[in-house]
Amino acid sequence: MRQLTVTIPDDFYETFISFFKHVPDVSIDENTANEIPLWQQEMVLERLKNAKPEDYISWEESKKRLNTKWNK
Repeated sequence: MRQLTVTIPDDFYETFISFFKHVPDVSIDENTANEIPLWQQEMVLERLKNAKPEDYISWEESKKRLNTKWNK
């Protein structure tokens, strides 16, 4: 028997699972440990949509600020 890892769009998930549930000797193990909740995805998208260019800083500036904060 072989094992397969598949990444599918959320809107196709139910169709995909329902199809494979009818195949003999198939086991479905869902790994949701690293899954980002939908509410959090929506929150991030909303923040990105509302962000202004002056809200962003470069990686160099961010690193400098973190070093200043934590390397007192």
